[in-house]
Amino acid sequence: MADDDGLVSSLRYLFSDFLDEPDHTPPFLPDGLPEGAAPIVNEGIHLLMEYQGATYARLYVDRVQRFLGRREVDGKIICDIARLMAGRMAYEDAIRIAQLKLAEFRDSHERIRSTDVHKFRFDELVDALPEVVADPVLQVLDKIGWKRRRVSIPFSTASRWGIRRLKAEAWLRRWRMFSIRYSEERAWVERWLHMINRGYLKQPQSVPVLVQTATMMQGFGDTYRQGLADWHAIIDGLAKPTFDGVLPLADLASAITEARAAAMLDPRQAALKRAIAQIRARATGPDPDVAAG
Repeated sequence: MADDDGLVSSLRYLFSDFLDEPDHTPPFLPDGLPEGAAPIVNEGIHLLMEYQGATYARLYVDRVQRFLGRREVDGKIICDIARLMAGRMAYEDAIRIAQLKLAEFRDSHERIRSTDVHKFRFDELVDALPEVVADPVLQVLDKIGWKRRRVSIPFSTASRWGIRRLKAEAWLRRWRMFSIRYSEERAWVERWLHMINRGYLKQPQSVPVLVQTATMMQGFGDTYRQGLADWHAIIDGLAKPTFDGVLPLADLASAITEARAAAMLDPRQAALKRAIAQIRARATGPDPDVAAG
């Protein structure tokens, strides 16, 4: 039910953002914030207003509100969720880089003129487009073997042409919430929040560690994709089966910490998979007292 509610909320905010509703007023801070959380949530609101708009910031507030008024959720956890969630919702893509370069140029009163070059895979660039447009392009790229081919993209404020190009890229934010990447990010945030909720029900001591798993995804490109794949491996291999009652893991927090320490930049995930398998084997192995008897 919580996942369904999250999907409905996301779709509601998606369509109101696309229709460019006239209300661009930032949402109010939610009632019931614990001490120290207001500045963090306020910063998150303004970040997401700049990133996508008022409706996206309201989605952020709606997600934060899910944890307010619950006795089992302490103030520090709410602060961490609010801070990390804002960062994940403002995920880095080519549109975001264009926005940041334009902001740097504007805030310097047009004195800072620079050129940054970032390398993207073709599928990363296409993923930022609406799915109906992206799917056929991805099929073609896959056929010719170019999906993972890297291309260098300049983000320049050194010329009028560069600035016009950045403005065109930043304008694409209106389509961002219809993109493949947004769909993936929405699903990830909702699953992360769902795991936190399940942690409170099953193993409350695991919640701080579950919250911090949001730091596994950084930036874009291979590093981001590897972090995302590792996150799903840990959740699918340890957290979910523990919450489902399939894996008798008494200390999920320590298990996640151990697994994260084994993760490295390896597309095969050899070390991580080995660590998860060892943790599962220890949890499901014979009771040492019984074995001794």
